[in-house]
Amino acid sequence: MKYNYVMDLHTHTVASGHAYCSLREMAKAAADKGLELLGITEHAPQMPGTCHNFYFHNLKVVPRELYGIRLLLGSEVNIMDFEGTIDLEEKELKNMDIVIASLHTPCIKAGTRRENTNAYLNVMKNPYVNIIGHPDDGRYEIDYKALVEGAKVYGKVLELNNHSLRPDCFRQNARENDLCMLELCKEYQVPVVMDSDAHFDTYIGEFDEAIALLTEVDFPEELVLNRSVNALDGHVNRKL
Repeated sequence: MKYNYVMDLHTHTVASGHAYCSLREMAKAAADKGLELLGITEHAPQMPGTCHNFYFHNLKVVPRELYGIRLLLGSEVNIMDFEGTIDLEEKELKNMDIVIASLHTPCIKAGTRRENTNAYLNVMKNPYVNIIGHPDDGRYEIDYKALVEGAKVYGKVLELNNHSLRPDCFRQNARENDLCMLELCKEYQVPVVMDSDAHFDTYIGEFDEAIALLTEVDFPEELVLNRSVNALDGHVNRKL
């Protein structure tokens, strides 16, 4: 099966502290690669080196189209505890186009399988959270059946993170975990989105590893949101 894509929703600019390109450079790269939609999701404030809350307060000044590319501006928030607390408040979240929630080692230490799973399930209750970011990191052991069931109940999208699948990535057992997640997503009809997690503009729209995995499990194209902007409508906080 050929998987078409028109968007990359998880990317970072220099504002995140450990990425290297400007917002304009990222948008231009997306345009050059023929994408239609680009998500800029800076790391939220508890990630060392990232931007202050004020950055997210002021997203209103940024145009939602550059170089013919439609932009979704938001954050990759940090799940801070097993109750699903995140490091941005409603006053920031309500103005965001898109919110990805992830577990990051600088912000939360791995707990038990049950605790880690509960962190994801509890953050899914937040109405502003749209996507669960890279839930494939084996350093946080989780119950994938519970994860997928939770995504179905709360209407969340699960991310197939291309960076996780690269050989130079520090996340552990991503391939095995993603295979398990994708089989369950097929069973429960839960949508996924392929994302690059680009921290440099050349990585935008690079999905080779993710596409290979989708092909391996014969994943239904209708469950891959990257196929069209219309497919994403209703799965983010901004009307498309």
